[in-house]
Amino acid sequence: MAIAEISIVPVGTQTTSVSAYVAGAVTILRDSGLSYTLNPMGTVVEGELEDVMAVCTRMHASAFAKGALRVYTTIKIDDRRDGDAGPRMGRKVASVERKLKG
Repeated sequence: MAIAEISIVPVGTQTTSVSAYVAGAVTILRDSGLSYTLNPMGTVVEGELEDVMAVCTRMHASAFAKGALRVYTTIKIDDRRDGDAGPRMGRKVASVERKLKG
């Protein structure tokens, strides 16, 4: 199962605000059924790599559909295949939080 952080930045728009573009991309992600967490600098998505990449492509295209003239998208992928199957987003955060508590 893969975890990916996606950040989509529309360029060549009429405003410096990107929230409408982010909302459009997150709507596509929400409708995909994949697990995700929205944060101030991007969105973390979890699922099978093929599904994650397909939704990333649709999210990227959504900014053009809303009128952006250029779209800059970054994707970081953690694709673990060593038997640690199942959802990992919450477990990764919980592991760090446990260590912080000592």
